[in-house]
Amino acid sequence: MDEKPFSDELRQYIGLIWRWLWILIFATILAGILAFFISKRMTPVYQASTTLLINEAPSNRATDYSSILTSERLARTYSEMLTKKPVLETVISNLVLDLEVKDLQKMINVELVRDTQLINIVVEDIDAVRAANIANELIKVFTDQTSSLQASRYASSKQNLEIQLARIDEQIQSTSDALAALPDIPSNKSERDRLETVLTQYQQTYASILQSYEQVRVAEAGSYSNVVQVEPATIPNQPIKPRVAMNTILAMLGGFLLTVGTVFLIESLDDTIRGPDDITRTVKLPVLGLILKHDTQDGKLVTLDQPRAPVAESFRSLRTNLQYASVDTPIRTLLVTSPSPSEGKTTIAANLGIVLAQSGRKVVLIDADLRRPRVHKIFNVANRYGMSNIFVQSSISLDGSLQKTEIENLLIMPSGELPPNPSELLGSGKMFEILSLIKEQADFIIIDSPPIMAVTDSAVLAPRVDGVLLVVKPGVTKQAVAAQAVEQLTRVNANILGVVLNEVDFSKSRTSYYQYKGYYYSYSTYYGDRKKKKRRGASQQPKLNNGSMEQEAEIIPSSNKDK
Repeated sequence: MDEKPFSDELRQYIGLIWRWLWILIFATILAGILAFFISKRMTPVYQASTTLLINEAPSNRATDYSSILTSERLARTYSEMLTKKPVLETVISNLVLDLEVKDLQKMINVELVRDTQLINIVVEDIDAVRAANIANELIKVFTDQTSSLQASRYASSKQNLEIQLARIDEQIQSTSDALAALPDIPSNKSERDRLETVLTQYQQTYASILQSYEQVRVAEAGSYSNVVQVEPATIPNQPIKPRVAMNTILAMLGGFLLTVGTVFLIESLDDTIRGPDDITRTVKLPVLGLILKHDTQDGKLVTLDQPRAPVAESFRSLRTNLQYASVDTPIRTLLVTSPSPSEGKTTIAANLGIVLAQSGRKVVLIDADLRRPRVHKIFNVANRYGMSNIFVQSSISLDGSLQKTEIENLLIMPSGELPPNPSELLGSGKMFEILSLIKEQADFIIIDSPPIMAVTDSAVLAPRVDGVLLVVKPGVTKQAVAAQAVEQLTRVNANILGVVLNEVDFSKSRTSYYQYKGYYYSYSTYYGDRKKKKRRGASQQPKLNNGSMEQEAEIIPSSNKDK
C-alpha cells in the first residue's frame, strides 16, 4: 500500500530535478571552471620527505611489554623534539633561511609509523630544493643535538676520572724518576725499597681508576639511542598542491549539491499552487479543466483564432466536464471568478462562452466586473450601455443591453458605466430579476466577476447562480489564498463546481510535471493521432460553426475520473 505514494514522491523529486536541470548543470560547470582557474593561479607547493630509524639503547632493551612501551615513548619523544625551537633555530641558522620558527613549524609534519621504530618527516614548501634541504638538515641537526644530550650525562664522571688518571700518572712518573736518580748502593737500599713500594701502589691505583673509566665509557656507549636516516629527502619533481583535477571535481560536486539544496529550499518555500495534487490537497475540489499556456495574436481568443490548437480542445474538454459536474441539477448560470487578480478568469469565461455557443447553445456572457471590466474589449463591443444601466431603470428591461458578436449564438452584456457601489447592486433583488430575464433568452449564462479575495462582488453573486468555477494559475496563485477563497464561497452556500488550471506550461513552469502526467499523456496521444490523420487527408475532418472541429471524444483529465 505504500508503494504508490513512494513512487509518486520519487517521481516528484525526479520531476523537480528535471525542471531545474539546466540550472544544476550551469552551476556545476561554473563551480568547476572557477575551481580550475583558481587552482591554476595558486602557488604550487612541493613536498620532500625523509625517514628516521630509532635504535633503542642496548642497556634499555628487554623482551617484555615494558620494552614496547619504552620504545613507543621514545619515538613520541623524538617526534616532539624534532619540531622544537632548539632544533629549528639551528636549521634556520645553518641554511640561512629567511623564516621564523613558527613559520618553519607549519612547514614540517612529523608522523610515527605505527608498530615500527620509524618516524616520517614531511616538509612542504613553495621551493622544491629548499624543502629537500630543510628535511635533510633537520635530521642532521637533530642527530647532533641528540648525541650531545646523551653524552652530557657521563661527561662529569669521565672528566673526574680523567683528572685522577692524570694526577696518578704524574705521581708515577715522579716516583719512577726518583728511583732512576738513586744510586744502587747498600746505604740507599731502604729508600729504594720504599720508592718501589710507593710506585707499585700508584700503578695499582692507576689501573683501578682506568678500569672505572673504561666501565663508564662502556655504560655510555650502551645507553645511546641511535638516530639513523634510512631514506634521505630528494628534490620533488611535481607539486602536491594545488590538485587541479581533484579541486575541480570536488568543486563541481559541491556546486551541484549546493544547487540541489537551494532548489529544494526554494521549492519548500514556494506556497503557490503547482498542479492538480495541490488543488486536491489544499481546496479539496475537482480539477475540471487544464488550459495550456498559449500565445494569441493581437489579443484574439484562441478558440476563435486557432480552433484546431490543443488549447482550444482543452476548452472543449472543460465544456464537457461542466456538463457532468452537476448531473441532478443542470447548470444554466455559471459564475467565473478567481482567488486573486491576474489569473485569467476573463479569458476563461470568454473562451468557454465561445465553445458553448459553438456546440449550438444560446449563450450570454455577462461582464459583472463593475470595477475593471474587460469583456467588451475582448469582443470589441461598445460599453456605453450595459448591466449597470439596467439597475437605474424603474422597470427592468434588457433592451439594448445584449449585444451580438461574430460568434453565432453568443451574446454579450457589457458592464456599462462603472457605478460607485458594485457590491450593493450585484446583491440586490434587481440582479435576480436581470438573471431571470436573461434565462428566458439563453440556454447558458456565464458571469465574469471580480476576484473573490479582492472585493465582495463575487461572494454576493455566488448564491444566485447554479455553479461557481474557480480559475487558478499555477505558480501564481497562493495555496492559502485559494483555500480562503473556497472558504469564503462556502460560507455563502455557493455551489463550487471545481477548478480550472490556467496557463499551464509543461516545459517552463515551476509546477510539478508528474502531477500533469495524465493530462500530458491524453493531449500528446490525441494530437499525435490527429497529426497522422491530417497527413492522410485534412478534408475528412468534420467541422462546426466558425470552423471548429467536432470532437470525437472529449478529453476528460485522468485525475478527475474518480471525482
